[in-house]
Amino acid sequence: MPGPLRRETTRCSSTRLWHGHCAVPGTGPAEKVAYPWGVPTVTRISIAPVKGLALVHPDEVELDRTGVFANRRFYIVDENERRYGQIRNGKLVEVKPSYDPKSEHLTLTFPDGTIADGPVQLGDEVTTDFYGRPVTGRIVFGPWAQALSSWFGRPLHLMQSPPGRAVDRARGHVSLISEGSLRELGRQAGQDEPVDGRRFRMLFQVDGLEAHGEDAWLRRRVRIGDALVLLRGTVGRCAITMQNPETGVPDFNTLRVLKDYRGLSADRQLDFGVYGEVLEPGRVRVGDSVEPLELSLLDATA
Repeated sequence: MPGPLRRETTRCSSTRLWHGHCAVPGTGPAEKVAYPWGVPTVTRISIAPVKGLALVHPDEVELDRTGVFANRRFYIVDENERRYGQIRNGKLVEVKPSYDPKSEHLTLTFPDGTIADGPVQLGDEVTTDFYGRPVTGRIVFGPWAQALSSWFGRPLHLMQSPPGRAVDRARGHVSLISEGSLRELGRQAGQDEPVDGRRFRMLFQVDGLEAHGEDAWLRRRVRIGDALVLLRGTVGRCAITMQNPETGVPDFNTLRVLKDYRGLSADRQLDFGVYGEVLEPGRVRVGDSVEPLELSLLDATA
């Protein structure tokens, strides 16, 4: 369990202490307070080149205003042009994607070893509903639709979205969860081990915070590696988090555990982790520091 914060300076008498920094809300850069357990760092990066399929864990990514270019670049729709994701079929996570955005080459590897790969070629536009938000993508021609349809036993099509559009919430191109929160969730469930962070499909996993310490970074600018982000809100959780990240089979009652020990938020969500937008592009690597700056005056719900 992390110990109490230790001040590096005594000039904080009229400030608010925020998990490692003290700052007057709305003022210039905060005076830092030491973390006895070390500055928080990025321990895992996770992207999903194809939304709903297996995650990929690069050692570093480039953040621009739309997030990571290769993240959620593709998604799947059914014959009625409705989004086909993990809620409808958890077994999607058994298909492993590999995507090179420079050459626009996509590979899907299926559990039986079947591989569908080739250069991406785009067709007509199709508009799909993303949680009440219309997203217009383009049909992807190539071997992937046939391979997906054959494996899952129904007509499916692969779509490509504009960068940063196939996300679950507007202005939510960056997401973050702490290992402290994952440990606490496991503890609340009676487990000795932390819950696997892949269940939550967050862009960054961070160590060096107490449980839910990331919640104190809301409405704040946070330096992650070379990039600067504004964390705007908490992430409300759904039944996908109950699915095993390797098999897609529900095997952990995430929602019940969260409700039992955290309760419902004011908007009746089960919050776990935070999301935000990119203010300054930059590169982020595993091992990079994660440091909040001064309190922002922006409303996280705006």
